[in-house]
Amino acid sequence: MTPDRPPTLSAERVGVLGDDDMQALCEATDAAILDGGGFGWVSSPGRRILEQYFRGILLVPERALFVGRLDGTIVGATQLLRPPRNNEAQAMSATLMHSFIAPYARGHGLARMMTEAVEDCARALGYQVLNLDVRETQEAAIRLYDSLGYRHWGTHPHYARVGGETVAGFFFTKRLQDRGRLAASRPEAVATAPDADKPAPVPRSLTLYPAIDLKDGACVRLRRGEMGDVTVYSDDPGAQARAWVAAGCRWLHVVDLNGAFAGRSVNAEAIEAVIANAEVPVQLGGGLRDMAAIERWLSAGVARVILGSAAVKNPELVRDACRAFPGRIVCGIDARDGRVATEGWAEVSELSAVELALRMQDMGVAAIVFTEIARDGMLTGLDIAQTCALSAQLSTPVVASGGVGRIEHLQALKAASAQCPGIEGVIVGRALYDGRIEPREALAVLG
Repeated sequence: MTPDRPPTLSAERVGVLGDDDMQALCEATDAAILDGGGFGWVSSPGRRILEQYFRGILLVPERALFVGRLDGTIVGATQLLRPPRNNEAQAMSATLMHSFIAPYARGHGLARMMTEAVEDCARALGYQVLNLDVRETQEAAIRLYDSLGYRHWGTHPHYARVGGETVAGFFFTKRLQDRGRLAASRPEAVATAPDADKPAPVPRSLTLYPAIDLKDGACVRLRRGEMGDVTVYSDDPGAQARAWVAAGCRWLHVVDLNGAFAGRSVNAEAIEAVIANAEVPVQLGGGLRDMAAIERWLSAGVARVILGSAAVKNPELVRDACRAFPGRIVCGIDARDGRVATEGWAEVSELSAVELALRMQDMGVAAIVFTEIARDGMLTGLDIAQTCALSAQLSTPVVASGGVGRIEHLQALKAASAQCPGIEGVIVGRALYDGRIEPREALAVLG
């Protein structure tokens, strides 16, 4: 940062923390703890414990981690704690907690920016009230929350013990929605008009995942998962990755189609080309059936791996992988008429998509990619009702896939996300390659 250039500030929710981000976050946390502000510890627990803590946070469905960046470097964080889905009594309230800015990065307005990011997320998820509490000694934080419209409603006289002294705590609350109650997440609500006496639900921002499906080293698209019904779009996967990044995409979704049938990575060279040319996170699926394969690709630069057939046939692998690589394991659920398909969609099990998703959530997967095979590559639209029904059963984020053919299909999903806040993003393939949807138009629609 130079004297003649103002700093670049940003606040964002994170689902994956790379090595550089993790190091910066731990350093900022250490500095904030030593300064006595904003975090639960009164003395630093050390880098190893902090890293385990933050990687664990990314595993907890009811918590969302937000970070503040100064010139691209993480210098602070905060968390949004949501009640579990079975807590109907407190279903309207969420909690903002563990907010801090490192002392060397204060004075730029990042704490306000992070708080507003949490509020926007909570509103988009349908919460009516945001609660928080702070020590009475944190005067700057108290001034911030006062200025943002939080109401100090109570004081705990024995809130904390710091430096051998008892410190009081202040409790704050803020109403996020002026009227109405939390809407139930149910598929049939998507198509209904909002009640005139209630505010319209707020659609949330969704992530666009352009698909790079690899067969025999080329970028292709299949229809309904049939390997014989294939269209080749590019024989240069690295160039395709650069094109999607240049268009503004923040993630890439890569599938080794040959690997899905073979049960091992087949298109390794093409995958490596994508990783080398992608300046954004890459998630990879297809043929990952053992810990060695998972470790290989995560070490090679893949941000998240997608386990599909292994989720059905080797659930212990999923459990072990989630423990070894928290926040980096995704479950891919491909279904025909609600039943899970495996082995590159060649086999259909008796297991329902919802049942498998609940099992994978218990094991700690970071997200669920849900594909309705009958629609994949057909351009006829997503199965929004089935996707919403699945997300309503989970607290784990769901990525929709299969059938996007027009911009209206993305608009429909975005509208549905207001009632189905568990939907996190959408995978689009053929429609992008055919030019039926422009990437920048899709990004604008998804928010």
